Amino acid sequence: MPPSDSPHVAPPVHPAPARSPASIPLLLAALVFLASLVVTYMVADSAERATESELESTFHYRARDLETLLGRRLAVYEQVLRGGRGFLRGSVDLSRAEFAEYYGVLRLNERFPGIQALGIATIVPRDQLDAHVAAVRAEGFRDYDIRPGGERDPYTAITHIEPFNERNHRAFGYDMFSEPVRRAGMEAARDSGRAASTGKVVLVQEGPLAGHAAEQPGFLMYVPVYRAGLPQSTLAERRAAIIGWVYAPFRMNDLMQGLGGAHASELEVTIYDGRQPLPAALLYRSPAARKRQAAAGAVQHPRYSYTAQLDNAGHPWTLVIASSPALEKAAGRRTTLAIALTGIGLGLLLSLVIWLLASERRRALQLASGMTQELRVSRDRIDADRQRIRLILQTAYDAFVGVGPDGRITDWNARACKLFGWHEEEVLGRDVIELLVPAARREHERACLAQFAVDGACAMLEGPTETVALDRHGHEIPVEIAITSLPTAHGYGVTAFVRDIRPRKEAQQRLEDARAALLRSQKLEAVGKLTGGVAHDFNNILHIISANVQLMLRNDEGERKRLVSIMDGVERGKKLAAQLLAFARRQPLHPSVVDLAQLIERMDTLLHRAAGDAIAIRFALPPGLWYALVDPNQLENVLLNLVINARDAMGRQGEVTIALANLTVAPGDALANTGIRPGEFMTVAVSDTGSGMPPEVMERAFEPFFTTKPEGEGTGLGLSMAHGFAKQSGGHIRIASVPGEGTTVTLYLLRALQDTPDPAFLPVVH
Repeated sequence: MPPSDSPHVAPPVHPAPARSPASIPLLLAALVFLASLVVTYMVADSAERATESELESTFHYRARDLETLLGRRLAVYEQVLRGGRGFLRGSVDLSRAEFAEYYGVLRLNERFPGIQALGIATIVPRDQLDAHVAAVRAEGFRDYDIRPGGERDPYTAITHIEPFNERNHRAFGYDMFSEPVRRAGMEAARDSGRAASTGKVVLVQEGPLAGHAAEQPGFLMYVPVYRAGLPQSTLAERRAAIIGWVYAPFRMNDLMQGLGGAHASELEVTIYDGRQPLPAALLYRSPAARKRQAAAGAVQHPRYSYTAQLDNAGHPWTLVIASSPALEKAAGRRTTLAIALTGIGLGLLLSLVIWLLASERRRALQLASGMTQELRVSRDRIDADRQRIRLILQTAYDAFVGVGPDGRITDWNARACKLFGWHEEEVLGRDVIELLVPAARREHERACLAQFAVDGACAMLEGPTETVALDRHGHEIPVEIAITSLPTAHGYGVTAFVRDIRPRKEAQQRLEDARAALLRSQKLEAVGKLTGGVAHDFNNILHIISANVQLMLRNDEGERKRLVSIMDGVERGKKLAAQLLAFARRQPLHPSVVDLAQLIERMDTLLHRAAGDAIAIRFALPPGLWYALVDPNQLENVLLNLVINARDAMGRQGEVTIALANLTVAPGDALANTGIRPGEFMTVAVSDTGSGMPPEVMERAFEPFFTTKPEGEGTGLGLSMAHGFAKQSGGHIRIASVPGEGTTVTLYLLRALQDTPDPAFLPVVH
């Protein structure tokens, strides 16, 4: 075909479709939403890690606190046994009634959970076995025997156990020395002289008794009892002196009851006998731990765990503590979920704003205003959370101190201000070592803090530690500190809760003083009952002798000299009996209203004659003195004895001061706390400038026949008679003495309500 003359036409070209203007706002909104999701994820992840760190710190603090509480409870039980040994005073020969009374005073079943009984294991030599069994059977226990049978030397037997109920009756007569685990604990206590515990045992008391729970693992704690007066400094001497043990059996479930308080359900506690957590050595597993173990399905592993070695009176325990689901739920994800939802919501709002800005300015401005308000509310919420956390720290019972890796203080709460005396603005940024640590320990603590900042390892992380800190004025304060590590970008910091333990120390000291005073009072009361009975019977015998001697004096003039000598001995015996009766508070008294100042003035010549020419006697008799309700004749004897004691204490040369004063003891006064009942008293204080008394002599000063004078120079009844007279008169007596500075004996006599003295009972001039 010939070419056409028509022009060439190119094929049509279709241009690429342009991006729709409506898609750009959507793309921008999508990018903004994606960016908001990334930011939200980062914030939520940071919050979750912070919550996890806080929960872990809480777990370790409670685990260490539980470990400390268990250690203290075991230490208290050990002290109970030591108190029992002190009660025995080197002898196991006491009646079951006495031991039951002592147990009743302790009230162990009310105050000490877990302890099943308090008992005495007595050593019975083989050659005395039959006599021992016969003696106990004679007391009414016809079925008594030492179990198990067999030949061995020596035997031991549980001879005393309280409470003597059906369960504990099973242990009566049991030979614990025959069983290897118990024997090891008894030998450890015997050889060391200290308390010792056994390994895991099943108590003899366990068994199918009606009304009792199933068998529990348990252990026993022993304290040795050595014969009084025998040496105990070497191993051989202790083995030779041992006569028995004070012991207590424990059931583990009962021992752990109530330990941990309100947070006990948040911890799974397992205790093993020994240093390895072996199944056969399992002593205790808490209900929460048993619940996890019994849960169906796959093995559930706790999120946190804590293992420690605990010393139970020389026997090691392995303590394994894990977090329970109840504690792990506390971490939750509500905070993370709230942040995620807030972030997604804000992202959607921001994306919508971007879309509206690109599509409709007016609506975008309105939505932007709403978003700004939402952001402000969110910021206020975050500020409120921060303020709430700060308020919690500021109102905490313990002082809180935060320390950065550089050793400088970063946090300081109100309790720390009160404890150490520094205001928060004064300490922030300062070196904690220079501020709170005593100078003698600063170099050591600085090195430990530097190492801790590198690896976060410290022995104090294992539990609360008692130490000493400085306050603003440089005074040392006993404190208990619990610390946790705080990882930062520059190393490990420290968060520390510091507790002032001065009140606890003072309470412990007051408790010890009260116990000592109670023991002294009980001792004097017991001796008083004994001496009163002896003196009464002795006085009756003297009356018989006196009457017969007087009859013989009338009829037999030839033997008059010997009879007069016998009569003189009878009179001395009567005087001794009167002194003993005065101590025992059984001396007949004739109280009357007495002007003590007038009585002492009339005794001036008698007192100077008794003291001697080398002793100066000074009287302090202020005006306005009250009258006392007292037996004047007995008071004269007491004052005369006190002056004679003062004379002997000064080596017959020095000065004696007799001072009278009015005294009102109100409830809550320091004197009321020493046992002097509130009321109005007349005080008679006899002071000397002698050698004074050491504490061990003051404790026994009121005991009858106790004296520091050489043999033949004193009966030891002067102060004991004064003590009995004061108590029988309704008053009190106290001794104050410093070695080398003299002694003051003060009588507290009841004030008489009558305004004038009774003329019928004025003191007689001797």
